[in-house]
Formats: sequence, structure tokens, C-alpha cells
Amino acid sequence: MPTFDAAFDWTRAHVASGVLPTAVLGIADAHGVVALEAFGAASVDDHYPLFSVTKPITGLAALSLVEEGRLTPTTPLARALPEFAALRPDEVQLHHLVSHTSGIPEPAMDVPDLRAALLAGGRDFAAGTAARYSTIAFEGVAALIAHATGEPWERRFDEIARRADATGLTFDRASSRHSPVDAAEYGLDWDVYAGQRNPGGGAFGRAGDLLSLGSALLRDDGAVVSPLAVEAMRRPVTVDIPRLGSYTVERGRDFAFAWNLPNADPGLLTRDTYGHAGWAGTEFWITPSLGVCFVLLTNRAGLDRFAYDDAELHNLVAAAASRG
Repeated sequence: MPTFDAAFDWTRAHVASGVLPTAVLGIADAHGVVALEAFGAASVDDHYPLFSVTKPITGLAALSLVEEGRLTPTTPLARALPEFAALRPDEVQLHHLVSHTSGIPEPAMDVPDLRAALLAGGRDFAAGTAARYSTIAFEGVAALIAHATGEPWERRFDEIARRADATGLTFDRASSRHSPVDAAEYGLDWDVYAGQRNPGGGAFGRAGDLLSLGSALLRDDGAVVSPLAVEAMRRPVTVDIPRLGSYTVERGRDFAFAWNLPNADPGLLTRDTYGHAGWAGTEFWITPSLGVCFVLLTNRAGLDRFAYDDAELHNLVAAAASRG
């Protein structure tokens, strides 16, 4: 069994220095949790706001409906929201929404009405011709899920959580005592945002919930989605198009079916990792070749103002797993 002491020491030091107000670090393999520890005024069972780590779980909910024949990657958003068809000359499809290639203009994070923002009209680029990171697109994913199931989209999200034994995942803001530190300083009205139930960034969860999901995906036994769907969800789709905004080509990251693929990230040792990060420092990453996943839950906005490099944690976990 590999030892991950260096990764836990790294997290402990960042909490002790005050860079991270609190943190929970967890590591798992296909069999379950290997190590789990909380730092600062936190416990391992605490819920944290996951922010964009929500996206791949919503993506899995949509992918499960593709498996069932109720959606396809080319299902147009206009099927669920007919009024969207009049807003643009091109057709925005599910695969555009989950891969950040829809061209839907991005509103402020704390916009009070997600559906109104989705239907505000305009476009940054024609669907599929470029990639720009998008959270509002997942409101479209939620609309397609709800239309396909005839139920609130959260029910399929909860079903994915149940399949992975991640039953603590929730959109109830009262579940968490770890509001993001410095949110207002970085332009986020937390009260408005936390009330959105945002399918691209509004979930709360425990480290154990994400570790359960990571373990299930490492086993790839069909419990969450089929092995074929896992293969499809990890397929990069933005390699040959311009990448705009903060996810430039130089960062070495592609988008897949709701997952982030740091396949060519110059800061990482691994080349088959997939996962997602969140606005206030949350991290959830899976590396199949090493049979390991890790979760970091924390709650600090604007970590880039510190000498903080999450690639260090990635590499500490990966190097330890490779010695296993």
C-alpha cells in the first residue's frame, strides 16, 4: 500500500499558513478510501460547496440518459426549450453544452435567474467552433435531463449519487458551514449563488461522497454508467478548435463530456487524469493508470493571489501511487 504522507503534509502546511482556511483531503482506489484527514476547523464528514465539481456529476446524469436512449449527444437544446431555437442561427446540442463549445454568453456567477440568463440570446461563437469555459450551459443540460425524464433534473442527479453510494451530495446550502472565504471580494454574492441550485456549480458534498464516485469510476464495473460510457466521457473533443478565455492551448487542458482532461498540462506528471476543480479550491481527480483518485475540499476564493500551485498536490499523490 503506497503512503501518501507527503500529500497530507502539503495540505496541512497550507492550512497552517492560512492560505487554506480549512481543508479535507481524501485518497481512494478502486476498493475504497485509502486515507482521509481534515485540517483546521473541519471534520471529514463536513459538506463543502463543490462549485464546478458539480459539472461532471450533472454530466453523468445526462450520459445515463444517453445510455437509455432518451438523449443522444446530438439532441438539440431546443427540444427541451423550443424558444432557444429562435435565439441563434446555429443548433446547440447536448455535446456542445457539456464540452464548453456552445458559445452561449456567460453571465455573472451570481445571476439570480439561470433560465432567464440561458435564454437571453446572443452568442460568443458558433456552436462547436471554439471552446470557452461555461457554467450557464449546464442549465441547458439540466433542461434536457428534465425534458427526457419528465421529472425535475435533480432526481437523475440524485440517482447518479445513489449508484455511486455518494448519498451526501445535495443542493441544500444548509448542509454546509464552510461558506467560501473572500467571496464578496472576488465579486460573488454568496447568498444569491447558494440559492440557485446551479447544475453547473451548486452542489454540496463530503469528501467521502466524491471518493465513492471516484472509486466506482476506477472499478468501471457499470455501477454508475457503462464502461462504454466511461470511455466516451473521457474522449477529448476540443483538441482541434481554438480555446478561448482562461483555458488556453498552452495550459494543456481539453474538455470532454463534462470532464476536464489535463492530458498535456506541463505542470503534471500524469497524462491520463480526468476530473474537475471548483471556484473556491475544490479538487476531484481520477488517474486510471495509477488506480487512484483524490479529493481536496476547501473554501478560499482567489487562491491565485498566493504562492499556491495545486499541481504540487497532483504530483505528490501520483508519485506516491506509482510507487505502490
